[in-house]
Amino acid sequence: VQLQAYGGGLVQAGGSLRLSCALSGHHFSGYVMGWFRQAPGKEREFVGSINWSGGNTYYADSVQGRFTISRYKPGYTATLQMNSLKPEDTAVYYCATRFRTATEYDYWGQGTLVTVSS
Repeated sequence: VQLQAYGGGLVQAGGSLRLSCALSGHHFSGYVMGWFRQAPGKEREFVGSINWSGGNTYYADSVQGRFTISRYKPGYTATLQMNSLKPEDTAVYYCATRFRTATEYDYWGQGTLVTVSS
């Protein structure tokens, strides 16, 4: 199983950025794909997730209404559309996946850095 996250960069506050995560090496129809982030000096936190089969999404309160997760078929690619970015959104963003009944994420991609300047 491989996850490849990409799309990070530098953006001004109030701007937008879209991250993508490509999943390969498995059949993910019964899985959940999640986005996490880790800011400097802070613990990793949950950003949001999407159920691969039904497309149900969940978001952390801190990004609700600003971030949108989508999935694309065929194949397994998910995106994290980030709007109205704030300096506190600066972090390394990771995508990860787990089976829908699992309690922890088993597979992780490498992170991609998002920097929001004020």
